[in-house]
Amino acid sequence: MSFRLTPFHSFSVIVGTALLSIACIQLSAQTGASMSGAPARPSDAPLPSPPATANVAVAGGTIRITYNTPHMRGRTIMGGLVPYGQVWRTGANPATTIVTSVPLKFGSLLVPAGTHTLFSLPSPDTWQLILSNDVGEWGLDYKPAKDLGRVPMKAKPMAAPQEVMSLSFENTTPKSTELHIRWETTDRYVTITAP
Repeated sequence: MSFRLTPFHSFSVIVGTALLSIACIQLSAQTGASMSGAPARPSDAPLPSPPATANVAVAGGTIRITYNTPHMRGRTIMGGLVPYGQVWRTGANPATTIVTSVPLKFGSLLVPAGTHTLFSLPSPDTWQLILSNDVGEWGLDYKPAKDLGRVPMKAKPMAAPQEVMSLSFENTTPKSTELHIRWETTDRYVTITAP
């Protein structure tokens, strides 16, 4: 005796397969497992490098920096995870974005109002802050041709290592502020003033 699939049987097999797939997806969502069997990251689990912002009002305008905060986690950072002589995204994950509402001078570099991407070029002795006109890229997608300019950075000693990388504005007056990059035992900064 032979068995022949009718159009109704074919339709039933397709619908049954679809319903079984939906049930598996719902079960994996409830148990926290992915379809590959690996545990899924809960949606409320913290990111390894959480997002952060730094804001300041200066020289008649505002500056806002959006970045992600990598951690040391027992690693050598400067000259290790962050190689000397190579452009660094100055954060983690997406590119670090800086938005100024008014034109400002970063050191001797005139930065127009608008959105820019912030990179840096570390070395054992000197650092450069890089402002790029390219925006919206991933942090490792650096294009030198898009540079607005580069500014030498100054150094300050740190009393103890800092676990979490930070960007901050300090020593702010009505007409100036300092942008600091801190991580591990490194504190580099540039002075920002009205043009």
